[in-house]
Amino acid sequence: MSTTGATADPLAALGSLPGVSDSVESVRKAVDRVYGHRIMRRRSTAITSEAALRASRGSAALSGADWALEEVRRRSDFGADDEARTVGAALRLAAEAGQLLSVWRQSPLRVLARLHVVAAAEADDAVGRPRRAGEAVREPLIELPAPGADEVSGRLDGLAELIVAGSSAPALVTAAVVHGELLALRPFVSHNALVARAAERIVLIGSGLDPKAVCPSEVGHAELGRAAYLAALDGYVSGTPDGMAAWIAHCGRAVELGARESTAVCEALQRGAA
Repeated sequence: MSTTGATADPLAALGSLPGVSDSVESVRKAVDRVYGHRIMRRRSTAITSEAALRASRGSAALSGADWALEEVRRRSDFGADDEARTVGAALRLAAEAGQLLSVWRQSPLRVLARLHVVAAAEADDAVGRPRRAGEAVREPLIELPAPGADEVSGRLDGLAELIVAGSSAPALVTAAVVHGELLALRPFVSHNALVARAAERIVLIGSGLDPKAVCPSEVGHAELGRAAYLAALDGYVSGTPDGMAAWIAHCGRAVELGARESTAVCEALQRGAA
């Protein structure tokens, strides 16, 4: 996303794209339904924990580790192979995201670096910093050409400036732009998609749209499928108004599906079945 232009608040300008206001309103209604459920008043902590588990499963699935929910729930060893390490990274990111909310608005780049450290969980000079010229990106499921290191640095700085400056844009718009920009840039040598989805989660929680983290967009992204996810990302990368609007709408639908998932969890708890 270009951060230059005549408008002082480019995120807010995206909120006026055709169809975006409808997506924002639809997301708000879906979120309100979860928060209005009677179980949320008594067992919100349980709903939050379950949402984090399901978010982790969904994010890992999009990164190639499509495990059944119960497998994620029961496993304790996440170092056996690439899929297990991906699931482990997603679980760690879901746990870490809530600890970084107070830092995000002041230092988003610091948060992104921390997320990469948590996801990678290895001692390597390339972990926790943007990739340098000549360093390859290990993100096999995203086949878009990766921007060069100089472009990554400039666009990351621009994104950080937007976050720190604040915006009147709806939370959905900001979350979608953060998510899309990180996928487009792939600023780290690995785990970029997992980090991008965790950053989207931080925006949705920290903005107040989903303060208890019970509307896991990762669940919705996984349900919509990788093909739709990548097609919507192509729209974001195109930079066209229609493409950007389609990406924001896709992210909005993912939040709605995440809210629906937690509503179903509330209903199951109410019936005593979970």
